[in-house]
Amino acid sequence: MSTPNPPEKPSFMRRVSMAFGAFFGILSDADYAARIPSRDEVAAPPPPEPPAPAPAPVVAPPPPPPVVLKEATPDAALQLLGLLQREARLIDFTQENLSGYSDADIGVAARLVHEGCRKVLREHFSIEPVRTEAEGSRVTVPEGFDASAVRLTGNVVGKPPFTGHLSHRGWRVTAVRLPKLAERHDASVVAQAEVEL
Repeated sequence: MSTPNPPEKPSFMRRVSMAFGAFFGILSDADYAARIPSRDEVAAPPPPEPPAPAPAPVVAPPPPPPVVLKEATPDAALQLLGLLQREARLIDFTQENLSGYSDADIGVAARLVHEGCRKVLREHFSIEPVRTEAEGSRVTVPEGFDASAVRLTGNVVGKPPFTGHLSHRGWRVTAVRLPKLAERHDASVVAQAEVEL
């Protein structure tokens, strides 16, 4: 089916003739004038489209709750320091200027400090490794791992799971057995001064 050809555009002279004819027809014939749209009607813009519905407001996710920092009471730390001083003379050892001692003398003292510290830890704490694999073995750190128990080192890029070598197993305290303190006990005195009479 062939499409009809568009009508030819009238020439300038034809348009002048049409304009005069329309002009005089409008002046002389009210019915004819009523059928001709006014200039305002011809130039009027189309009615506006109804406004688009406003997009639903974007609700931001609630902010994460603020991190609540627990204030550490110094009494337990002071008590542990006192135990390490009593059993291992740890404070005496660390406060001593070791420059005048030979390596052999320091080694003997370090052995005594080590034995005393080990005794305190075994008596008052239950300690186990965070990871059970042997140090140096290849391990996989899964997605959602506990960052307070496992620290990634080296070239950390991308997302878990991560695979690497276990350089330290870590330690976790599973039980604490510190002695109870009397109400008036001054925990800041981690070692009493000794006066020999």
